[in-house]
Amino acid sequence: MEIKKVGVIGAGQMGAGIAQVCAAIGKEVLLCDMKEEFIQKGINTITMNLQKSVDKERINQDKMDSTLANVETTILNEDLHECDIIIEAIIENVDIKKSLFASLGEITKEDSILASNTSSIPISILAEASGRQTKVVGMHFMNPVPVMKLVEVIRAKTTCDETFDATFKLAEELGKTPVLVNDFPGFVSNRILLPMLNEAIFCVMEGVAEPEAIDTVMKLGMGHPMGPLRLADFIGLDTCLAIMQVLHRDMDDEKYRPCPLLIEMVNNGKLGNKTGEGFYKY
Repeated sequence: MEIKKVGVIGAGQMGAGIAQVCAAIGKEVLLCDMKEEFIQKGINTITMNLQKSVDKERINQDKMDSTLANVETTILNEDLHECDIIIEAIIENVDIKKSLFASLGEITKEDSILASNTSSIPISILAEASGRQTKVVGMHFMNPVPVMKLVEVIRAKTTCDETFDATFKLAEELGKTPVLVNDFPGFVSNRILLPMLNEAIFCVMEGVAEPEAIDTVMKLGMGHPMGPLRLADFIGLDTCLAIMQVLHRDMDDEKYRPCPLLIEMVNNGKLGNKTGEGFYKY
């Protein structure tokens, strides 16, 4: 199966990044979100990313212009009908994603691949909601999408070979390194990463050390490019909490219990970079 037209649902940081990398290799991209203001913000993000690449002479102006020309926008999911693959990159909420996949199963053409950029939710849940279980797959990009090379391609038990192979090939076309991951909560990346971030937050809550000290230990002692608390702020503390809640619920293991301080900070609107305050002020 050849993928020519890509639909992306969600024009936030992840969705905009996915749209950008697909458009950059010449795919027709249809970027969809609920409101025009969200879409415009996504287009602004893509434009800003491309302009930085032009300024650093990584690409020329013609490449920037052609990439932007490959992106069309819509606020109607129905307009995605002719897309060969639809990649969902919306809020990490299982009920909202299930509702979306049920709708996509009805409005898209029969051979469309339905992919999710979910960070933690089992693909089998979304596949069942869609009503076309063989055509659903996980395509978990890393943030920021234009920079990070890894894509976890998550295969549910019902995902057919054609769906998986076409998705894997698309990731390769994008210049990414796709890795086959089987369908478990959190997959590989977040099943390992998020408990580490959660434990760092426990260290703050219990007074083991200040955030700067914890991040310094992990950077200088463990060779991490970014400390866990700075990374949590970058990801978004609300997203971190949502992933930990999925792991805690679906793995049924107390080792995945979200730190009370994380819950408190999210409830107080301290979500990290996006709100100007998390473990650090921005």
